[in-house]
Amino acid sequence: METNKLSEVPLVNTILLSADKEGISKAAKVIAAGGLVAFPTETVYGLGGNALEADASQRIYAAKGRPSDNPLIVHIASTDSVYELASNVPEKAKMLMEAFWPGPLTIILPKADIVPDETTGGLKTVAIRMPSHPAALSLIQESGVYIAAPSANLSGKPSPTTAQHVADDLTGRIDVILDGGPVGIGIESTIVDLTEDIPTILRPGFITKKMLENIVGTVNIDKAIIHPDPNLRPKAPGMKYTHYAPKGSLSIIEDKDKPSEVTENVINKINSLLDEYHMKEDSQHSKKKVVVLTTADNAKSYNTDNLILLGEDDSGKTVCSKLYAALRECDKLNADYILSESFNRDELGGAIMNRLLKAAGQHVIYV
Repeated sequence: METNKLSEVPLVNTILLSADKEGISKAAKVIAAGGLVAFPTETVYGLGGNALEADASQRIYAAKGRPSDNPLIVHIASTDSVYELASNVPEKAKMLMEAFWPGPLTIILPKADIVPDETTGGLKTVAIRMPSHPAALSLIQESGVYIAAPSANLSGKPSPTTAQHVADDLTGRIDVILDGGPVGIGIESTIVDLTEDIPTILRPGFITKKMLENIVGTVNIDKAIIHPDPNLRPKAPGMKYTHYAPKGSLSIIEDKDKPSEVTENVINKINSLLDEYHMKEDSQHSKKKVVVLTTADNAKSYNTDNLILLGEDDSGKTVCSKLYAALRECDKLNADYILSESFNRDELGGAIMNRLLKAAGQHVIYV
């Protein structure tokens, strides 16, 4: 059988379907039969398989080229399902489910025996969420199974926010791509560990710490978010491995005295780096291509036309929706170097910086 060299995955005929009633019905049958389907959610596109079948989870890992100790999120269409998937559901979990589901929040609970270790990355906990995207909910309901689904991209690449992004990465590796158009939010769900008395954020997202604390009181942030440890065993997706990375070298430029602002110091440093990198040549004596990630407010400040705009200003919602598409655009432009402004690390900006820092391999140039 012919295989794809990455992870030696058997090549399949990937079918593109519209995320309408007919397309969802066909995709649901594929999921129920043990196949893999990429589908839209309100956050990013997910790559789904039957969460209670170990073989399906193993196929997901193989298709993505994803380490098998990186747990998958189980997607459900009813809160009642939590009591089948988890062995214990504390009161704070019920409060968060009521407040934020369906929506971009994943909760971690002790797993029930029906959830295979292959789905949880060998952990004794399970990550669960109820998406709000109507196509995702319909797919879960019609398939008749719980759907394990990480982001539908090759492991390490920027997460997909359109069906075309999925096709670029996974054509020939999965059975179906459901095209539901561009997603709304653009970054993955917030993940909260509820296995201890005080909830702990393991991955920041659209649901912020402040929003969580308005419902359940004190919420901690896992130290690995702030200071990543390559030796840790990931308790949730996105905690250990390099993620969201474009092919070019990405650097974040930040004013150490005013990290939440794009100051004159930041602009001057980016312009200086533009000059420096443009002086470099490759082996064919071609100039290096440098791209700047910025907002429309600052675009005129840079001495280059190679700009990718993340919105009109540094509004978190705008940047979230454009971030991954911008990183993928850098690859299409064959960018050798990518220079990004930093963003406010409070609330939603913290989730944006979490993704940018991972994409940059934690490389920040302070000025």
